[in-house]
Amino acid sequence: MTPLETLPDARGHFGPYGGMFVPETLMTALEELSAEYENAKRDPAFQTELADLLRDFAGRPTPLYLAARLTSDLGGAKIYLKREDLLHTGAHKINNALGQILLARRMGKRRIIAETGAGQHGVATATVAAHFGCECIIYMGAVDMERQALNVARMRFLGAKVVAVTAGQATLKEAINEAMRDWVTNVRSTHYILGSALGSHPYPMMVRDFQRVIGLETRRQILQREERLPDLLIACVGGGSNAIGLFHPFLDDRSVRMIGVEAGGEGMRAGRHAARFQGGRLGVFQGTKTFLLANEDGQIELTHSISAGLDYAAVGPEHSYLRDAGRVEYVYATDEEALHAFHTLSETEGIIPALETAHAIAHAMKIAPTLSPNELIVINCSGRGDKDVQQVAAQMA
Repeated sequence: MTPLETLPDARGHFGPYGGMFVPETLMTALEELSAEYENAKRDPAFQTELADLLRDFAGRPTPLYLAARLTSDLGGAKIYLKREDLLHTGAHKINNALGQILLARRMGKRRIIAETGAGQHGVATATVAAHFGCECIIYMGAVDMERQALNVARMRFLGAKVVAVTAGQATLKEAINEAMRDWVTNVRSTHYILGSALGSHPYPMMVRDFQRVIGLETRRQILQREERLPDLLIACVGGGSNAIGLFHPFLDDRSVRMIGVEAGGEGMRAGRHAARFQGGRLGVFQGTKTFLLANEDGQIELTHSISAGLDYAAVGPEHSYLRDAGRVEYVYATDEEALHAFHTLSETEGIIPALETAHAIAHAMKIAPTLSPNELIVINCSGRGDKDVQQVAAQMA
C-alpha cells in the first residue's frame, strides 16, 4: 500500500480522486506550474526565501496555546489551539499565498488573480501582490462581499481590484468560475493563486505542501509541551487547506485520530448545508474529481453556511481519499452550533474565532467531555473573527 503522505501520483490522483479536468487552453499553464513547483521544491534558495517570509513577514511560528478555561469548563480532554489566527492578515491563507507568489515571480507572471469566499484568501493574495508589486484582481461573490465587507475594504486598501460576481448564488463557487474564465483569457501573463486544496493538479498537492507548516510546527510544539503526540486533531473543512495542512504530517501516526468538520448549515436538507460527505456524490467540478453536492442529473446543488469560507459545493480530493481510507473522520456542525462555539471561545479564552474555525470548536465542545483528562486535542484555530463580527452581531439583534 502506498504511504498516505506520498500521494498524489504524477498526474495528481489521490486514488480515484483529483486529476486534471480543465480546458485545453489551461493545460500548458498547469504543466508549466507543475514543473516550476517541482524545481522550486528542490531549490534551497526558494525554500530559504519562503521560510524567511513566513517568519519575518507572516509571523511564524504560531503558538500552540493551551485553552485552560475552555478545557476546565468542558471537562475531559486537554484542549490546545494552533493559533493560525495570529498570522499577518489573520488566517492560515498567507502560508499558501506567499508560496505561490514566489512561484509566479519565478515564471515571470506579474498579474495575479484569485477567488475568495470569506475574504481571508483575497486579503492574503492582495497582501503578497502588494509586497511584490504585482497587479491583483480578486473575484468574490456579491453575497460574500456583503457579509464580508471588512475584508473587501482591506483588499482595496492593499491595491487590489475586487470584482463582484452576481451569477448563481453569488458565493464562492461562482467566484471560482469567474477566476477560471479570467485565467483562460489571460493565461500567458497571469498566475491564479487558488486558495484551497482544490481544483486541478498541481493545486491540491501544492496548496497542501505550503500549508504543511501548520502540522509540522504543531508536531514539534506538542512534543515539547507534552512529550508525546496528540490523541486528536480537529479542523474545519471547506475546500480543506487548513485541515490538510494540520493533518498531513501526522498521517502515518496511527495513534493520532483526525476529524474534519464540514458546514451543516441549517441541517441536512438539500440546499441548506455544505456537508459534502453527508449528502454528496462523486463528480467532476472546477478541475477535479471529488465528492460534491449534486442532484441525480449531476447539477450542482445550492449550498448554505453562515460561514462564507465553508459555503462551497465540493471538497478537496485528498480529503475524499482520506475519508475512503478511513484515516480521517468527517462530521458537521450546524450554523447554530458554530455560533454557540463562537461565543463560547470568545467568552472563555478572550479569542474571537472566525466562523469557519467555530465549526471545529463546536465539534471539540461535543467530544472533549467524552474523553479522559489525559487525552490531548489540538484544534486548528484557522482564522480570527474580526471579519465576522457584524454578521454575528446581526444574529444577536
